[in-house]
Amino acid sequence: MSPFRGSVPFTKKWQHFRLEQADGVTTVTFTRPDRLNALTFDTYADLRDLLAELPHRDDTRVLVLKGEGGRSAPAANVNEIIGATLQMRPDELLDFTRMTGDLVRAMRETPVPIVASIQGTAAGAGAVIALASDFRVVTRSARFAFLFTNVGLAGADMGAAYLLPRLVGLGRATELLMLGDAVTAERADRIGLVTNLVEDDDLDGATEALAKRLAAGPAKAYAQTKMLISRELDMSLSASVELEAVTQALLMKGEDYREFHAAFTGKREPQWRGR
Repeated sequence: MSPFRGSVPFTKKWQHFRLEQADGVTTVTFTRPDRLNALTFDTYADLRDLLAELPHRDDTRVLVLKGEGGRSAPAANVNEIIGATLQMRPDELLDFTRMTGDLVRAMRETPVPIVASIQGTAAGAGAVIALASDFRVVTRSARFAFLFTNVGLAGADMGAAYLLPRLVGLGRATELLMLGDAVTAERADRIGLVTNLVEDDDLDGATEALAKRLAAGPAKAYAQTKMLISRELDMSLSASVELEAVTQALLMKGEDYREFHAAFTGKREPQWRGR
């Protein structure tokens, strides 16, 4: 992580979700199960600000997003979000829509791998947050719904029209974003929206196993891989090959690369330091 810090301290307490940290895994739990863990304006802002801090911290190697009470991906609350936006001026609406986009951009640009743990329905903003994560651990009872058109808005929201076609293809993305129908976990798995499909009772264990694997792995290599995947979406082959060459040459001077060789020759498991 970046060693350079200014005067602004890290946030010690987040008010709009529960945050827990252990062994390099930071877990954000949305804690409004009575309202299906619906996002509020403050939740958007807190999550955006947390993602801005993560690259500067040395206590987080993986971020897990989950929900409390069996609803693991937050949806937008009709009254708290839609009702409020009906009273906003155009400039206020643009501030809000840009904030939600900033959240997704931060998710893709943070060097920390993000795991979404999904049970129940990931709808609207929750579906896009799942989409913007690097990994999606999903139960068989889960559903995805990009339902923006169902409320009279464009299905292209929060970067969904950029990310979804690259994950499931243009044709399927057009169907999901335009029609807004719920997609079962089984179908989501078939079309490439799911990383790991598990039984409902196995969600916590599967999420924890993946998070621990990422936290114990070569953090610098993971960070650079995520960066390359995101950057190369809009690059030519020639530019991509050059960027990868420069990245690999730099990583070859890193401690983890040297540690792998020492571990291999010493017939032991490598001790990754993320450097």
